[in-house]
Amino acid sequence: MSPTHSRRPAPRRVVVAALATAAALATAGALAAANPAQAGPDADSAPLKDLQLLAINDFHGNLEPPAGSSGQVTELASDGTTKNIDAGGVEYLASSLRTARKGHDRSLTVAAGDIVGASPLLSGLFHDEPTIEAMNKLGLDVTGVGNHEFDEGKDELLRLQNGGCHPVDGCYDKGRKFKGADYPILSANVIDEKTGKPLLKPYVVQNVNGAKVGFIGVTLKGTPDVVTAEGVKGLKFLDEAETINKYTKELQQQGIHAIVALVHEGGYPASSAYNYDCDAGGSTGLSGPIVDIAKKVAPEVDALVTGHTHNAYVCSIPDPAGHPRLVTSAASYGRLFTELNMKYDPRTKDIVRATVKGSNRVVDRTQTKAADLTQLLDYWQKLAAPVANTPIGYITGDITRNGAVESPLGDLIADAQLAHAKSLDSRAVVALMNPGGIRADLVYSASGNEGDGVVTYGEGFAVQPFSNTVNLKDLTGAQLITVLQQQVSGGNAAAPKYLQISDGLTYTLDLTKTGADRVVADSVRLDGKPIDPSATYRVAMNSFLADGGDGFTEFAKGTDQLVGSDDLAALVDYLTATTSAAAPYTPTAADRVTVVK
Repeated sequence: MSPTHSRRPAPRRVVVAALATAAALATAGALAAANPAQAGPDADSAPLKDLQLLAINDFHGNLEPPAGSSGQVTELASDGTTKNIDAGGVEYLASSLRTARKGHDRSLTVAAGDIVGASPLLSGLFHDEPTIEAMNKLGLDVTGVGNHEFDEGKDELLRLQNGGCHPVDGCYDKGRKFKGADYPILSANVIDEKTGKPLLKPYVVQNVNGAKVGFIGVTLKGTPDVVTAEGVKGLKFLDEAETINKYTKELQQQGIHAIVALVHEGGYPASSAYNYDCDAGGSTGLSGPIVDIAKKVAPEVDALVTGHTHNAYVCSIPDPAGHPRLVTSAASYGRLFTELNMKYDPRTKDIVRATVKGSNRVVDRTQTKAADLTQLLDYWQKLAAPVANTPIGYITGDITRNGAVESPLGDLIADAQLAHAKSLDSRAVVALMNPGGIRADLVYSASGNEGDGVVTYGEGFAVQPFSNTVNLKDLTGAQLITVLQQQVSGGNAAAPKYLQISDGLTYTLDLTKTGADRVVADSVRLDGKPIDPSATYRVAMNSFLADGGDGFTEFAKGTDQLVGSDDLAALVDYLTATTSAAAPYTPTAADRVTVVK
């Protein structure tokens, strides 16, 4: 049983949220009749109370403003045109949240996981202690756990919650001990196999000026498929909806009826614009796993704050009773936050569903920075500077991870890994890189005093922060073709994961076909020669893929494994050896894969 947490409210200003669905408002009367707990109070009862939730997700330690496309959001204008807005940075996020809270005496700030993990160097170099301290300062009240909270294993996650110096690196400054998160990290569906209980609290009740709200936090059931085996060792991940429903009943038995689920699983909206109308035309413009989860989560849950897919949406999805319920996500990297405004009924101790309104807000960089967050960043930047500012290479222009199938940055990383693999074993002929392991662009324009075109270690760290190793395995030609086909089949059929491939490997992707047939088997070539299904090829991949991660189970069947250096070291070595100020790296045309539409 989780304790009740109270937080003293500050005076806060109302910011009108824009997206309560017309259907929800129009059917308020019918909803109240069908679900009395959602009805308003009697004429002689206490008035409804305003309640505000501010939500973020997938922050991933982006304390400094993200660079390139990672630091922009797309805004849709009334005439149908779009524009990109620079957004993000924890100093601006703190200011945005503090402005949004003004005038609200019942406001809570919540998150749906991946607050840490896959972080840029400023946070990742210090095992994400800086991000935890930043979240403490900006007033995070509760977060659910995400898959990336397990990147360094369960013991490290427990340290982030409870505090203490890192078991290997120790404390980073004399006399300064890491205190841990001031807020609870919830993991309702993550079970410690030794105890049979949730690793961390399954839920928490927040009492904000008389309004008691229960929060249940879960991560995607498929976390073991997207995290290294070592990271989830000793843990079991349960079904999201079933777990939420279990603890919803437990909360109700305690008299808690206002309930919000923090779910680290997400969807794919019909538009990339953060402010598009998800429910236009009477149908929900959202697909993906969260839709099915939302339809199974008990009607007693009043809203779902979600994440994982790094998309922005505020959508209405019917609960199992057929009543509309908001499902939200605020993109990633602190570029947006979701504002949810609603009424709390003191009589029923519940949120009045028909009053729930929500919209995504831009964390723009034109506002004043939060001074206390600036001070925190200055502290960590001074500690990181000797490592972060070291030049590792030179480029002629932005090298992006953008691309429907192949990207210039993906090509660079695959080539770097192949070069590293060949230094270990001259038989290595090809390298493949998972796109999810590429976390940021390499940007040409200088962000400090480094000079345009200079790539620093900190920038390289932002691209590849996982500390995976470059591994070599023997695969038959048939297995290599199967690996490529697993990009678009099995668990990846609905949302393909296109591997980035090293120079010399080519194939045709035929999108007019379905399933594995989309990768045309007889088109796969190495240095212009067809792949021989019975021949053996020495293949490089990172340790995550080597274990069968991201649904690439064929990699795990490879033989004669050799473990090399970490993948960032491979990139650093490649750029250092092949580029200079006089001969910078030029992005590839990203044409190794021929796409047929």
